[in-house]
Amino acid sequence: MSVETAAPAPVKLSSSLVDSVKGFLADHGGSATAVLQPIGRIGVRVTLVGADGVLGDRVVADLPTAKRLVEVIDGLTEADEWDRELTSVVTPRKGHWAQMAGWVAKQTRFPKARNEK
Repeated sequence: MSVETAAPAPVKLSSSLVDSVKGFLADHGGSATAVLQPIGRIGVRVTLVGADGVLGDRVVADLPTAKRLVEVIDGLTEADEWDRELTSVVTPRKGHWAQMAGWVAKQTRFPKARNEK
């Protein structure tokens, strides 16, 4: 007897996820690079770097879902890692540093981010 292994079912992506990534691409130059970063049991963080350098991210359940997202979205390419070329184009949007810094952003002793005057 032969044992047949069923092909894995294609990963289903939510329309809200696909629409949000397409919206990000439309707002930031029409293309983006995705860096897939596993974050434990929570899933995989898909960090997006738009053509204009602006950062965005989405969290998905697992690596197959993240890979499928990159396959489905026109203009989205996967980077193997954060390298010098990719990090050199990143330009966080105004206010991004404050959102990420939390309580530290309200401190007066720290200098402003270099893209904010």
